[in-house]
Amino acid sequence: MKHDIEMVYEYFPRLKERTGLAGYLSGGEQQMLAIGRALMARPQLILMDEPSMGLSPLMVREVFSIVRKLNHELGVTILLVEQNAHVALQVASYGYIMEQGKVVLDGTAQALSGNEDVKAFYLSAVSAEDRKSFKNLKSFNRRKRWL
Repeated sequence: MKHDIEMVYEYFPRLKERTGLAGYLSGGEQQMLAIGRALMARPQLILMDEPSMGLSPLMVREVFSIVRKLNHELGVTILLVEQNAHVALQVASYGYIMEQGKVVLDGTAQALSGNEDVKAFYLSAVSAEDRKSFKNLKSFNRRKRWL
């Protein structure tokens, strides 16, 4: 158990500095603690649901950087459910885009990042003029292209 705790501290050195109760940790530190607790079980798969929710952009980068390291260094498969498509596609190797409970598009993270619809709908890669009627554009393109 001591070895596992030291491994968690290697990935999350910030947790080693904290001595108080978990309820007093910041949102990002609580997220790190949850991931660390999961690692203690030596899993083959970790399911993460919205790990970026409520975190500052700096903390999001830090948490996702660690998620990437866990996957590459420990070989832990991570099933990530995330609305922040930009960050998710940076750490993922494969992705699925779901609309109303249905998979409407899937592929490698690189292919999804290059897809024009994904860029327009999830990565904000359209000009301000094109976003005037985003709801109508989104609905039209999805029906025409995806469904």
